[in-house]
Amino acid sequence: MERLYDITVTKSDGEETTLEEYSGKTLLLVNVASNCGYAHQYVGLQKLYEQYKGMGFAILAFPCNDFGGQEPGSMEEIINFCLSKYGVKFDIFQKINIVGQDKHPLYSFLIDQAPETTEVKWNFEKFLISRDGTILKRFVSNIAPEALELRQVLEKDLFSMDIIESGNEGI
Repeated sequence: MERLYDITVTKSDGEETTLEEYSGKTLLLVNVASNCGYAHQYVGLQKLYEQYKGMGFAILAFPCNDFGGQEPGSMEEIINFCLSKYGVKFDIFQKINIVGQDKHPLYSFLIDQAPETTEVKWNFEKFLISRDGTILKRFVSNIAPEALELRQVLEKDLFSMDIIESGNEGI
């Protein structure tokens, strides 16, 4: 079985890489779209990123035009939108397909490995990945990044690793 970290993705600048560079981090993978009604979630995503990035947390955003044609722009337009409107500093990758025949291998992996193996239904669906590359939880589009249920799972993964690494397992 392929590991999450073996999957090849393309950065927004066109450079191909694997997700190996994120190994050991807690990840939130999100399919995004500039013209989506959930685009305001970029605010919450950026706040989450700022709050936890120093603890081994990263957000990986994958623009997608599969739902309602809500991400029709070029990568330059997408990046400019994210920077100018929301001040996004987390990683944004090249636009991909996440449903259908041309589904990116990343989303095939996520769907196959998630507890809920249904297809992604809309933009801004989130997959929270543990530091070991397993899927902790999947959150539908209307669950905001700052939602308590998301933060609790995120913090449990981040803080449990910090306690173990510091040698204070019994605390």
